[in-house]
Amino acid sequence: MSTLLKVENLSHRYSSAWAIRDINIDISENGVVGLLGSNGAGKSTTMNIICGVLNQTEGEVIINGISKSKDPRGVKKQLGFLPQTPPLYGDFTVKEYLTYAAALRFIGRADINKAVNEAMERCSITHFSSRLIRNLSGGYKQRVGIAQAIIHKPAMVVLDEPTNGLDPNQVIEARNLIRDIAQDHLVLLSSHVLSEVNLLCREIIMIEGGRIVFADSMEAFNNYTQPQTILVKMEFLPAATELMKIPSITRVEPLTPDSCRMYFSGSSKITQQIVAASIENNWGLLEISLEKSLPDDVFKKLSHHAQL
Repeated sequence: MSTLLKVENLSHRYSSAWAIRDINIDISENGVVGLLGSNGAGKSTTMNIICGVLNQTEGEVIINGISKSKDPRGVKKQLGFLPQTPPLYGDFTVKEYLTYAAALRFIGRADINKAVNEAMERCSITHFSSRLIRNLSGGYKQRVGIAQAIIHKPAMVVLDEPTNGLDPNQVIEARNLIRDIAQDHLVLLSSHVLSEVNLLCREIIMIEGGRIVFADSMEAFNNYTQPQTILVKMEFLPAATELMKIPSITRVEPLTPDSCRMYFSGSSKITQQIVAASIENNWGLLEISLEKSLPDDVFKKLSHHAQL
């Protein structure tokens, strides 16, 4: 499987201070990957270098097999970018703007109309093709911004705070559109809304202090700080000593007369074991749920560790 995004030993210096040092990223599959970081951590510098807005001091960026330093124009053909403020022209109609964007992306004149129509259909804005962009709602302006980022069918799309300023209904629509795009593009998503990252991303890359402090699955991110724990509620909750007899249970913390928190280690079948023990002993299991960390807590802990 070919690598869609490869970042090798990426470093950048402003004057005498290094903004990022030795950033390495390797992504081979389509889907949504979250790029996180505190303000001033180096996230925006990394994103701007990947998008070709900034030239790095050291290292290399390769998108879909094309080197940014060796073929900058070629690598930009593989990339779509929606900055935090969409680069829209309010006096253009939607179709005029996307036609202009297609020409900027080196789409052949004979193919521009088809590319524009496909992008409008993908983003559900065909019915607004003749409307001036300044007269669109925030949600539809964002859709036009996404349409210009995918009009040339790039290998990778970078979205910076794509739901910023949208109302709740528009946020839901934008998330659904991002999920759809991620089926055949790699989407690098930068957002400070961690609940959104949790809903959309399969992987997380977090940068703090100019270095990567976390790069793993969303599941691993959610379980970074929280010990492996399960909340259970039973009609006839037994004593902690009885629950401790279940394999892999290391500690039991009573919460209410009919519920407790159970700490465990090393078993992927712990829920099945609890259910089986409840049935065998007539404990009357009512609820069982695996606890996960809050994304905000994980972000805070990773940021704190990076500053030490």
